[in-house]
Formats: sequence, structure tokens, C-alpha cells
Amino acid sequence: MKLRVRLDAGAPRRWHRALLDRLAARPGVTVEVEAASGPPLPAGASLLFSLERLLHGLPPGGPAAAAAPADFAAFPRADGPADLVLDLCGGAPAGATPTWTVAYDGMAGELGLLAALAAGRAPVVTVHDGTRLVAQGRPGTEHGGILLPAFEDTLTRTTSLILAAFAGGAFHAPADLPSPLHPAPTPSPTVLGKRAAREVAATLVRRLYRLCYHSPHWRVGWRRVDGPDVIDLEAHPAGGWRNLGDDGRRFYADPFPIERNGVVTLFVEDFAHRLGKGIISAVAFGPDGPLGVPEPVLELDCHLSYPFVFERDGETWMIPETSGAGTVELYRATRFPGGWVKEATLLSGLVAGDATLVEHGGRWWMFATVQDGGGAFSDALHLWSAPDFRGPWTPHAHNPVLIDIASARPAGRMVRRNGMLWRPVQDCRAGYGAALGLARVLRLDDDGFEQEVAATLRAGPLWPGRRLHTLNRAGPIEVIDGSARARFGR
Repeated sequence: MKLRVRLDAGAPRRWHRALLDRLAARPGVTVEVEAASGPPLPAGASLLFSLERLLHGLPPGGPAAAAAPADFAAFPRADGPADLVLDLCGGAPAGATPTWTVAYDGMAGELGLLAALAAGRAPVVTVHDGTRLVAQGRPGTEHGGILLPAFEDTLTRTTSLILAAFAGGAFHAPADLPSPLHPAPTPSPTVLGKRAAREVAATLVRRLYRLCYHSPHWRVGWRRVDGPDVIDLEAHPAGGWRNLGDDGRRFYADPFPIERNGVVTLFVEDFAHRLGKGIISAVAFGPDGPLGVPEPVLELDCHLSYPFVFERDGETWMIPETSGAGTVELYRATRFPGGWVKEATLLSGLVAGDATLVEHGGRWWMFATVQDGGGAFSDALHLWSAPDFRGPWTPHAHNPVLIDIASARPAGRMVRRNGMLWRPVQDCRAGYGAALGLARVLRLDDDGFEQEVAATLRAGPLWPGRRLHTLNRAGPIEVIDGSARARFGR
């Protein structure tokens, strides 16, 4: 295939070069560049980006950084027609050559991306050929309220979307996407100036906050289930949640309970603010609640979280998140709830978040979000399958199978209700762990994946705090977590 990529010659960026390199690495693909002109970003955008770098200590040289023309000399335009045109800036002339156009909320080029982000929303990114939707996704960022990293994270995930489209990935729109897509108005210099002023003020507030409070500080809620659980209710229970107390110098998060011999033991991420690193701790539950406080059961050199625990073959197993080590690892308990020994490295060489396993269709499936080439940590869902939970694990042919900041990242075990597979998901549109979605899995096989978010739970009277994050149940105990506040010195 001869692929011609149209990009703005007046504003070539590093993400353009990264995309060209990855496209050219595909077998049988020859890539060439066509210099084009896209609508420029408004005056003040570069000044705002520079201010954000200064305020937040952002490193230079990101995906939006300028690239030198020499960076594209390896992709000269050749004579003759192309087999496909990939238009990154809009305005490709109509012709006989098939053309894929990249757009943000319906507006081609980076101006559409900036307009959506300045309007405060995660844009829907589409790849279309004029009459047919080729692929779509809703990328996001963990840098809520800061325009530059959100801009760069979305550019990085645009690369993921384009590559998945070339691999034949089929992306199905989440039910809550706006249709038809309406581009946001182009932000004026006045709007960008006001945003810069707000950001300076907000940065000062955040710094004062950090002088008084641990940030972030998560907490675990639990309840004894006497009737329908949250999956059945598709809502918070009327009685709310009881708090798993902490000493204020640490927080507990990512609760995973497991029932053995009639006793429920809860595993959590145990994060000491002083150390800045998580370990895995556990506490048993009695009729009236936790029997003491969580005690350490697993600590490694890297940060640990999301202790996905399960039973199989008469043993208890755990897959804690070890993304800091670039792995997904399997552990076995030799002296439950402790004595964890590493049994296997299931995946390596990738940054995978919240690996979650489920048996379906006669084999095992692994769900995790992957930070492919950078970008956000929570918006690109990848799948693997295996004949056994120990592996070998084979990546799905259409990874990432979903790009959606509102429903990609796992948020707990998957469960079945009336023959339907349900999947708790993190909704990070308003920030990391901002809300918790409950999704029905409509398709899971070698050819694709589809889900439908049936309900979204948010913080409120039944869950005091600011965020929701993880949902699990074992036996009569159901658990959830979200953020709270804890003053220094407690």
C-alpha cells in the first residue's frame, strides 16, 4: 500500500513524525508526506501552553512540540497516485483516491481538538472517509483542567486510533456520545487569556491545599449485603456505606474481597503518604466488620495497587498492578492471606493498568488499559486471551478494542447476571476515578468487543467525597472506594 499523509506544513509536530514511523513499520506500507495547510490555532494558544509548562513543571519536547522539516525528509512524495490518503488537517480535494479524514467532534485538524478541550469536554475523535465511519474513540487525560497535557494526550491517542483503524479495528460509539457531533466554537484570544488567569489562580489554590492536606487521599467503603447488590440496583444502596478507617498518614484503595471457608478477607492498596508508594495489605471480616486494620502481605520495589485476587485449582492467586515495572505478574499465596510468591510474568514490556481476568467462551480473557506510546493511562482498552490463566496470553488482533475515557479502564471484577456479563468501569471524563460506570458486555470474541454502559454512579449523599473508583463483592461483603481528604498531622 502506498499511503499519503496530509499534514500541516506550517506546524509539523513530533506526534506527526511518531505516527509516520509507526505507519511505515507496518508490513507492505510505503508512507509519503503531502504538505498541506490547516486552520491555525488561535493567537494565545502557544503562550498558554508555555505558561502551563512553567506553572506545572511540564517537560519540553512532547507530542505537540514543533518538529523540524528535516524530520520528514524520509517520507518524500513520489510521483503517481496513492492507494489511500490520510488527511490530518482537513480540506483534502475530492478525487478518485480514497481519503480518511481525522476530526475532533466533527471538526478536522488540531483546531477542533483545541476547541473541544477549551470548552471543557473530551472530544470524540473520528476517522471517516466522507460517507463511512472507519473508527472512533473518546480519548482523555489524567491532567484535568490543564490544556497542554490534555492536548498532547489526545494527539497521542489519535495515533493509537489511526493504527487500530489500519489493523481493521471496529469501534462502536458509546451510547452517550453526542449525535450528530457539534464542533465547539473556536476559542478567542480573550477566552484563552481568561483561562490563563484562572489557571494561575487555581495553581495557587492547589499549592495551598497541598500544604494542608494529603493529596490525593482515597478511602474504602463497605457494607453487608442483605438484598440486591450495586450491579442489581444500578445505583448506590439506600443505606450507604461504612468507612474502613485509616490513620490519616496512609490511605486504602482498590478493595478486592475474597471468601475462603466462609470468611471474607479484604485486600487493598495500602499507600503511605510519607513513602509515596503502595503495597498490598489485607484484613479479615467478621460479623460486625473488619477484624482489626489491614496488615501488609506483599511489597515489591515498584508501586503496587489493584490486587486482583481469585481462587483456582485449590489455590489463591493475585495479579497486583505492577505497571511501574512494565509487567503483569501472577502471584500465589503460600500462607494465606500472606506468603505470596511469584509464579509467572504474564506480560512484559508495556504499561498496563488494572489487569482484570474473566472466563468466557471456554477460555480466559484479560482486560487492561495500556499507555501505548504515552498519553493517558485510562482510555485505551486492550484484550488478551489464553487457554489458562497462567498463559500464554495472545493479544487481540484489534487492540485497542475501545478508546473511551468514560468506559475503558477496569474498575473491579466482572460478574454475570441472568447470563449477561457485567463490567465495572472507570469514568474519568472529569478526572481520574471521577465516577464509576456499570457496563453490559454485548460481545467478546476474536473478532471484536462491544459494551453498553447501563448506569453511572457518582459521589453524593450516599458516598460523601469527590470520586468513585472500584466496586467488588465477595460473599456478603460489598466494597467500593473513592477519594476523601486527610489533613497532615493526623
